[in-house]
Amino acid sequence: GRGAGPDWVVGRNPVLEALRAGLPVRRAFVAEGSERDDRLREIFAFAAGHSLTLLQVPRTELDRLTGGVAHQGVAVQLPEFEYADLAEVMAAALGRDDDHGLLVACDGITDPHNLGAIIRSAAAFGADAVVIPERRSAAMTAASWKSSAGTAARIPVARVKNLNRALGQMADAGFTVAGLAGEGDTDVAGVPGADGPLALVVGSEGQGLSRLAREHCDVLVAVPVTDLVESLNASVAAAIALYEVSRSRG
Repeated sequence: GRGAGPDWVVGRNPVLEALRAGLPVRRAFVAEGSERDDRLREIFAFAAGHSLTLLQVPRTELDRLTGGVAHQGVAVQLPEFEYADLAEVMAAALGRDDDHGLLVACDGITDPHNLGAIIRSAAAFGADAVVIPERRSAAMTAASWKSSAGTAARIPVARVKNLNRALGQMADAGFTVAGLAGEGDTDVAGVPGADGPLALVVGSEGQGLSRLAREHCDVLVAVPVTDLVESLNASVAAAIALYEVSRSRG
């Protein structure tokens, strides 16, 4: 088959995990005659306890809806993600009483699991929003939702046409723009400007920060690692950096 679309979660384990994580559900389906095992019974119990309607359809119809993938008789479709407006999230961040506005910008994060993990860390450490570009970037798909453990419903994600232009707007508005780079001269534990509005830029999984993104950064900061590893996963580095920013702000 052609495969399920990015807004679908299929299979008993993935569907059960998605429901437990609090992912929003637009439609949920179960194939007629599906064998009831423990996982399917848990899905039914969850649906009953959360007023979620499971539509029973012929297996051939579920095959068609999910593009012919092995769905194990169950699938859910997520609603289209509603992205926030950059100007609005900037204004909200700058309007905080503690002057600790914090935005996380993703420069070329193409793995939806990494994007979801970054969103989860951003929510955990008090960021006001995550900003992603329209091109050469993962979007808010079912995989991103799942990796965010549902936190994508609680922190705005803004999608912009040009990330470098957005970084310039952040700088003009008063944010210190700090790029996360392995070769940065400044330890992430001492990010300049962390006592005021801050925009933390996370580079791609393979190439790191792009040249243009670097040019829009006021400072490049690094997470110190031993010589045993060349670099950290982008979402791991982002989580450490966000923790250090949070700790420095008290």
